[in-house]
Amino acid sequence: MIRSISEALAHKRSELGQKEKGFTLIELLVVVIIIGILAAIAIPIFLGQQDSAKDAGVKSDLATAKIAIVSYYTDGATAAPTLALLAPYGYAKSDNTESVTITTAPTGSGTPFCIDGVSKSSSSTKFKVTHNAGVVKGNC
Repeated sequence: MIRSISEALAHKRSELGQKEKGFTLIELLVVVIIIGILAAIAIPIFLGQQDSAKDAGVKSDLATAKIAIVSYYTDGATAAPTLALLAPYGYAKSDNTESVTITTAPTGSGTPFCIDGVSKSSSSTKFKVTHNAGVVKGNC
């Protein structure tokens, strides 16, 4: 009786040893390589999306600054506008904007203006908006 139990137990142990299977080193390496390839594709796309978002933030800042300058002149102001003077009119520089510069024409010439903005993106893209046009790439 003990002998039959020992044989059954030995048979069961040998079956368990055969059923235990895992991943081979080659299979694990293939998975790691595939994950590396996917990361190499995804990271540049993600960085490009960040730059696009920063550029969009600068465009929004420049559009807001244009509205603030028009409001400033509509209130009868004659002095050249500065960023500090535009704050009461709703302008506030966002974190995506590196710098903003306002250029105005001499007084009495219909108050034309141009606003430059530089993005904090990796390429430091420059945008401008003028009194008679929308936001476009370039300098004043």
